[in-house]
Amino acid sequence: MKRSNSILHEPAYVLHRYDWSETSLILETLTRHHGRIALVAKGAKRPSSSFRPVLLPLQPLQVGYGGDAEIRTLKSAEWMGGHVMPTGEALLSGYYLNELLIRLLARDDAHPQLFDAYASTVQVLATSPEGGAQASVQASALRAFELLLLREVGLLPALDAQTSTLAVLEPAAPYALLAEAGLREAGEGEPALSGGAWRALQQALDDSAPFAATVRAVAELPAGASAALRAQLRQLLNYHCGVSTLRTRQLMRELQDL
Repeated sequence: MKRSNSILHEPAYVLHRYDWSETSLILETLTRHHGRIALVAKGAKRPSSSFRPVLLPLQPLQVGYGGDAEIRTLKSAEWMGGHVMPTGEALLSGYYLNELLIRLLARDDAHPQLFDAYASTVQVLATSPEGGAQASVQASALRAFELLLLREVGLLPALDAQTSTLAVLEPAAPYALLAEAGLREAGEGEPALSGGAWRALQQALDDSAPFAATVRAVAELPAGASAALRAQLRQLLNYHCGVSTLRTRQLMRELQDL
């Protein structure tokens, strides 16, 4: 695919950054119209650089860049405001989102709707106080984002029918979502949701505003179903990321143990 030599005023987020030289950084970014892009920020580590206070993860940016190599050159970056950096467990949840995107999104593959869902999820993480009902809001946003991400990259089967037989789900019967088998009747002791719950999630994903609708659908699940959904999505994501546990999830566990 031919790349544009100059992109201006592009909505973006920094997913990850690492040293390139004594003064420069390599950035993994998520852009709205061009997907995941690698950028070199020359001189960004210098104290006088205008990039230095701006190139932070989980912050809404507008960037300009150019070049046609694998790693493009950052020309401009401006913080768009709206919210500050998430803190505490919400910050780790944001890093978890970033790890998922780096592992599952191909470079130069645009997903505008997923970008918008990411922006909305980060805003929830940054503006919802921790604890109580707000923790439930954050959890619902994370589950909604996971579902949308899996669908966007073609890894989520239809949630209103059994994957292998295409049989319609019975509203009260339990069904499990598995990486290699898709959606099927649940076995004894497996994490599962009722057919009615899976169908409600599919209807939300098909909504004209899928992120908001899916957040609502997840929030309406009973407590046991919410935990079962989390377990099944985690297994599915780990499988497709090729790991037993994502680094950010392992870090969260270690901090909780402390």
